[in-house]
Amino acid sequence: MIEHSTTLRVRYAETDRMGYVYYGNYPSYFELGRVEWLRNLGIRYKDMEDSGTMLPVLHLEVKYIRPAKYDDLLRLVTRVSLLPSSRIHFEHELYNEEDTLITKGAVVLVFVNTTTGKPCGAPTYFLEKVQSFFKE
Repeated sequence: MIEHSTTLRVRYAETDRMGYVYYGNYPSYFELGRVEWLRNLGIRYKDMEDSGTMLPVLHLEVKYIRPAKYDDLLRLVTRVSLLPSSRIHFEHELYNEEDTLITKGAVVLVFVNTTTGKPCGAPTYFLEKVQSFFKE
């Protein structure tokens, strides 16, 4: 398992009339978590795409437990519990400043060759960085 945490502050533009984070913004938070998870491993997602592999979303789940509000400082925990192959499964947990779990998410992405548009295996350089975290 590989886990990474990052923080973010809710911006006014991300809220609705009630002052709560609009439900459609949570997937953007999850994307931030994925990009920072990769960066923490020494992989920039931009470089991954530039080298011929992209990661479109196959499946997204969100469980809204409590609202986040304007100016809240949130902690986003992103983890991968299964060794990626042609797909990568991310789990996300979002906590407020009181360290209360407010939202959970699960996102499955597929490794796709940018030239052919077809699914492919995870790049070798990626697997070399993550395999040691999944040794039994």
